Amino acid sequence: MVVGDVTTGTEVLVIGAGPGGYVAAIRAAQEGLDTTLVEKDAYGGVCLNRGCIPSKALITGSGLAHEAGNAESMGIHADPAVDMGKMVEWKDGVVDRLTGGVEKLCKANGVNLIEGEASFVDEHTARVAHGGEGQGSESIEFEHAIVATGSRPIQIPGFEFAADHVWSSAEALDADTVPDRLGIVGGGYIGMELATTYAKLGADVTVVEMLDDILDPYEDDVKRIVRKRAEELGVEFHFGEGASEWSEGADGGYLLHTETEDGEESTYGVDKILVAVGRQPVTDGLDLGNAGIETDDRGFVETDDRTRTAVDHIHAVGDVAGDPMLAHAASTEGIVAAEVIAGEPAAMDQQAIPAAVFTDPEIGTVGLTEEAAEAEGFEPAVGEMPFNASGRAMTTGHTEGFVRIVADDETGFVLGAQIVGPEASELIAEVALAIEMGATLEDVAATVHTHPTLAEAVMEAAENARGQAIHTLNR
Repeated sequence: MVVGDVTTGTEVLVIGAGPGGYVAAIRAAQEGLDTTLVEKDAYGGVCLNRGCIPSKALITGSGLAHEAGNAESMGIHADPAVDMGKMVEWKDGVVDRLTGGVEKLCKANGVNLIEGEASFVDEHTARVAHGGEGQGSESIEFEHAIVATGSRPIQIPGFEFAADHVWSSAEALDADTVPDRLGIVGGGYIGMELATTYAKLGADVTVVEMLDDILDPYEDDVKRIVRKRAEELGVEFHFGEGASEWSEGADGGYLLHTETEDGEESTYGVDKILVAVGRQPVTDGLDLGNAGIETDDRGFVETDDRTRTAVDHIHAVGDVAGDPMLAHAASTEGIVAAEVIAGEPAAMDQQAIPAAVFTDPEIGTVGLTEEAAEAEGFEPAVGEMPFNASGRAMTTGHTEGFVRIVADDETGFVLGAQIVGPEASELIAEVALAIEMGATLEDVAATVHTHPTLAEAVMEAAENARGQAIHTLNR
């Protein structure tokens, strides 16, 4: 029996229940708008199910095992055994609790939930195809829509993810055994996070990257610290090489073939190949053209600072709308979209959106670098505090890296920061708040920080920029 097509109506239709979509739906419902959220796969999107959360769970687990087995200098002697299957089971439990929580939050806020795949019929109508045989479809008429369909890993020719030995990040996060040899194509944040994770779990990791270094957007001194640490963990890097093909190896494994721009070829023996060369927006199947919306040459939906597309009553948030492709940015955009629809004066402010890379050590950045500040016409005042001068960092055994803060020399207003070191992903929030609040170097330096903490390094960097640092040499 096939259920016939029925038509319902809603004020706000949200397509996709990732960190952009479900947040937008909840805020729209809180604004008193009748809101319908359509999700075809799993609540929480890639972030909760196949990205942010599961990767951080494995990063934590692998880090704990590595710490326990390498703490002789502290008088701790251990040889931990890692049960990868159990670790993945624990990770899945964390994911299940969070995704279940998202569904409950949506329902508790009065969001109408529909399972299925949505596509546009016209600029005020969408059709939702329900999964499963005989489930049929329904049409939804809407006043406003928010597209939040996210992104997927980019595949490269000859390395289709369907092959058992070719992983996307999703397969790497679900593996119940650790490969002896892992080849990683791509030295961006996903490749580097998983490279350090699997190296700590005991794999021999080889990273091939077409560029001349890892983590392309970050400053050289930041990248250098992360790369050096990865090499200490046994990660082997080959720069200026692109993956060309794979073949079966004589030892039962596989051969990863690479080629430089000059045609020089190399081969590396591996057991699994992780392809992590970036992500692309998920717009296929949406029939955006029926709603009068076009994508750019990379497939992204262009929006303004109020998240509106070329069709004012249709918004796009999260990865599908392009950079910054970050879960917390998606959530912020989702809130902006819902509030704009509700008639509030909301808009995006890209200046204070932090970013983090959960490598070892971590990277946290927000706002402007010194170079970017100069390009925008500022005369920057820059201060640094190395973690090797931090008492708290010494007590953790992690002293690599630094806090660097950038401000306008004339006014003292904080413009940005780059942190590489322990807990950088947490520490960067203080500087993000400083930028958002219009704080000055004096404000940060005069804020009494608990001792001993890593956060004191932010205060000391601010003092250093003012030429008044106590615990590090002033510039």
